[in-house]
Amino acid sequence: MRNLKNWMLFIVMVITSTSAFSQNKVKGTVIDGELNMSLPGATVLVKGTQNGTSTDANGVFTLNVTGDKGEVVISFIGYQSKTVAFKVDANKVANIGNIVLNPDENMLADIVIMGVADVAKDRKTPVAVSTIKAAEIQEKLGSQEFPEILNTTPSVYASKGGGGYGDSNINIRGFDQRNVAVLINGMPVNDMEGGAVYWSNWAGLSDVTSAMQVQRGLGSSKIAISSVGGTINVLTRTSDAHEGGSISAGVGTGDYFKGLASYNTGVLENGLSASVLLGYTRGSGYVEGTGFEGYNYYLGLGYKSKDSRHNVQFTFTGAKQDHDQRSTSVSIENIQKWNDGKMDKRFNPDTGFYNGERFNFKSNYYNKPVMSINYDFNINETWTLGAVFYGSWGRGGGTGTIGGGPNGYRDFGTEVRDANGHVRFDDIAAWNRGEKIADWGNTGNPLVDDPNNPGQQGHYVMAYDSRNKSRGGWARRSSINSHDWYGTVINMNAKVNENWTVDFGLDGRIYKGYHYQLLDNLLGADGYYVNNNKNNGGQHYVVGQTYDAKASMNPWVDWNNREKVGYHNDGNVKWLGGFGQVEYSKNDLSVFVQGAISNQWMQRVDYFNYDRSTEAGAKDYKTDWESILGGSIKGGANYNINENHNVFVNSGYFSRQPFMNNGVYLNNTNTLNPNLTNEKVLGFEAGYGYRSHKLRANLNLYRTSWKDRVTRATGRFDTEEIGSNGKPVQVNGYATLVGVEQIHSGMEMDFIYYPVDKLTVTGSFSWGDWKYASNVTGTYYNEETNEPIYVEPGNPASGFKTHTLYIDGAKVGGAPQLIVNLGASYEIVKGLKIDGNYRYNDNFYGSLAIDKADAEGKSGSMKLPAFNLWDAGLSYRMEVGKAKQNALTMRFNVNNLFDTTYIASARTNIEATPESTTWKGVDVRNEVMLGAGRTWNFTMRFNF
Repeated sequence: MRNLKNWMLFIVMVITSTSAFSQNKVKGTVIDGELNMSLPGATVLVKGTQNGTSTDANGVFTLNVTGDKGEVVISFIGYQSKTVAFKVDANKVANIGNIVLNPDENMLADIVIMGVADVAKDRKTPVAVSTIKAAEIQEKLGSQEFPEILNTTPSVYASKGGGGYGDSNINIRGFDQRNVAVLINGMPVNDMEGGAVYWSNWAGLSDVTSAMQVQRGLGSSKIAISSVGGTINVLTRTSDAHEGGSISAGVGTGDYFKGLASYNTGVLENGLSASVLLGYTRGSGYVEGTGFEGYNYYLGLGYKSKDSRHNVQFTFTGAKQDHDQRSTSVSIENIQKWNDGKMDKRFNPDTGFYNGERFNFKSNYYNKPVMSINYDFNINETWTLGAVFYGSWGRGGGTGTIGGGPNGYRDFGTEVRDANGHVRFDDIAAWNRGEKIADWGNTGNPLVDDPNNPGQQGHYVMAYDSRNKSRGGWARRSSINSHDWYGTVINMNAKVNENWTVDFGLDGRIYKGYHYQLLDNLLGADGYYVNNNKNNGGQHYVVGQTYDAKASMNPWVDWNNREKVGYHNDGNVKWLGGFGQVEYSKNDLSVFVQGAISNQWMQRVDYFNYDRSTEAGAKDYKTDWESILGGSIKGGANYNINENHNVFVNSGYFSRQPFMNNGVYLNNTNTLNPNLTNEKVLGFEAGYGYRSHKLRANLNLYRTSWKDRVTRATGRFDTEEIGSNGKPVQVNGYATLVGVEQIHSGMEMDFIYYPVDKLTVTGSFSWGDWKYASNVTGTYYNEETNEPIYVEPGNPASGFKTHTLYIDGAKVGGAPQLIVNLGASYEIVKGLKIDGNYRYNDNFYGSLAIDKADAEGKSGSMKLPAFNLWDAGLSYRMEVGKAKQNALTMRFNVNNLFDTTYIASARTNIEATPESTTWKGVDVRNEVMLGAGRTWNFTMRFNF
């Protein structure tokens, strides 16, 4: 820490010693050409330098310059840049008057290739949208998770999940991130098997983001994507950014440190450009036992022809990260019991100490780079081609327990934890070595006596064994979820005339996922029995080889030949889609209609559950390609009533293919869902916008219906077989419940208000009514045989055992349905700014508990306590250098200023009764995840 402070002080001294004060000034006012009003926040730069400033709330700027004449470049995201010459007078002032910026049809073109990225335009694209620029991300994100920067936008709830690095979740309009489409420069990144987005795989994304736009609802993307709740379009930096670079360092809560360096060449005379960024992050984590380390990288190479007809951008970006996790929800009463009656927000039930060092059952490690080539070709005045070709290679996974557990205990049980709630790893290792643990009753793991494994005689081997059902213990395993993904999006745009524009193109993807388990740490044992691989002549075998659960710097590393345990399967997906859009715009009216169609082919390959030495197994281990057609149609209109008011409406219908995992194929097997059907999404939305000199505000109303969802219920059931204890032998069963419907409706409002010079007030209000709309029933099947389970074991005449989910009218959980945000920022003196934000969350429900919704009136949804959060920040920007062309920026953030204790999510739904012991009205038997308490971070950045 002392070296870091010395380094920062040295930079400040060197920079400030070279600064010089200039008397020459350039003044002017920037005007919004569409509204004919001042444009606050516009950037003004001396051409060819980084010497610049921004317009104030009245659109006015004053810029210090060294020369007597020159040119300034005025720009603002969404508007066409303008270059204006200046010459100072005898008073050393150049007043260039009013500069009008007109809206740019190629919005954000300065920072991202626009050929395939669908970015909404203010007062034109009829969708509900919020845009956050790089400056705000760099200033306010600090040590927070990337999605958390969106928490101040309407209908968005982002949390840290369990609190591990990159384990955050985001929810838009009540839909989780599997049903929110995430795009990077127009490229889809949601997992092609299950729709998930793992933010830890994108740990460095915030550092290369130029802007991020959230389109709530079905959005304006032309391709058929999973935008049930909304679309997050991340627009990254490009190599043709202005020449210059930056160096930054940040520190924060939990030994947090982040260092970053970047440089852009700008566009050279030959049209070439390059950009590079390197970053390093590490810390011990806010939550105990969640240490992390990450490296992020970005390389951009570009070429722009002199006639501007050709623009090629190559990017390669990614992040290697390793982090420990907190993923087990714990009952409130146990949190209090293990922490002297306190609700300790840092408590982690997955961690402990092994051989005197911190150890954790749950961790995650991954390296997922994305390589892309973007190409824009202005063919002529009418036609433009935009294309992206990309590849993504993910290598890594997560750790957890494998084995029957000592004495049959569960890994989330209190028996395997000490008085502080930490996992007793040393005792687990002793048990695995055959030692007796007094309070666990039985003797430890027995020595092997197995004629089928003479090499393991006299060794300690764990896991379920048909010859010794009491064998237990745990090892730590890695569940590998790697993939190779290649794709392209190609778009042809035709400006038919000044009113009509036509787009059409294709979206193609090929994906292969690799899924298996490896041993990471045997915790004192000599090996692990594998008895579920049917390709070993029916015999179980022992694996003793372990592999470190660490991400590789090589994103193409091949781990597929390692010894596997648990399971081993591949998921193959192919996607081919076409899309088209027609847009009409004249004067104050803009209308668009778009349609997309896509076909997915899915195949599952299982190397464990099918004996390939048999004719049936050789046929069934690899499924046929299952072909599923889907598509969407959307349309909308925006009308600008006058320079202040606009209204819009939109509607869309989306027929979405179900996810591959437990949607197309059931129970983690090759069993095809017999009730396979597409999900149907129907959305309606209306909005109003107001723009004036002092106030910018939006109001939206929406309704989204989501039908034919698939969910799953499980249970244990008697068979006709009688066991040695005289009781029926039980089997595990599952029911696939098809036809679940959700209806999400609500209202959103957001605004930016400039009451006086240097003061900005922001706010948003979101109210939702998100609920399930029907009861559903499914038939139970035996997990092993996939045969129906009868009401009376062995009696087909009794009918099939069914499960009805009584959820009609139940509230959808996972995010607050009432959110209020209010923030303000004030520039105290030039360069020094203070800001704060208040957020109120209510009408918050836990996750749906299927086992509780087993009768009419028992919805399975439990309301969680409302909570308030306050954030605050202080920033200072100092222009330095001979011509003030460089800048030193310092930023201090405090999140959850008053250290509020709140429930961020709940896994169970035990309703409180008058006899219950409660915490804030919640029965203390409920298993919850607490949100993060007060955290702080400080960042210093030098731009040159």
